[in-house]
Amino acid sequence: MKKLLVLLIVPLLFLSCGKSGDVVPSVPVNFQASLTDPRLAPLNASGGYVVITGYGVAGLILYRRPDRTYAAYDRCSSYQPEKHCAVNVDESGFTATDPCSGSKFSLNDGGPVKAPATKSLRSYYITVSNFEVYVSN
Repeated sequence: MKKLLVLLIVPLLFLSCGKSGDVVPSVPVNFQASLTDPRLAPLNASGGYVVITGYGVAGLILYRRPDRTYAAYDRCSSYQPEKHCAVNVDESGFTATDPCSGSKFSLNDGGPVKAPATKSLRSYYITVSNFEVYVSN
């Protein structure tokens, strides 16, 4: 009986050992703007990006990929997200760096490209239709 009890408890302990606080918080995001807005002009070219404040946890990065699709990420770093450290787009325009930890993230897919981060930036749905940009979760 004791062996059976141990066999049931041990797997539960392993399943409950993950860090639940190691996730960028989910907050409602509903951003809409016209692509004709001069502030969004960089999105008209491949590799262009804009930083939007006041949305998400630490602001948004909207990015136009080389294949003419768009991506939207929360600026809150996925490494120790409880610090709400906002990533900054690098001069190259292809990566963003967490100034608190030095982690780097690809703007193409949001994935980490330099440690210590191991998780991607939080991404949001982005659609462009009739010269309007919509970002939501």
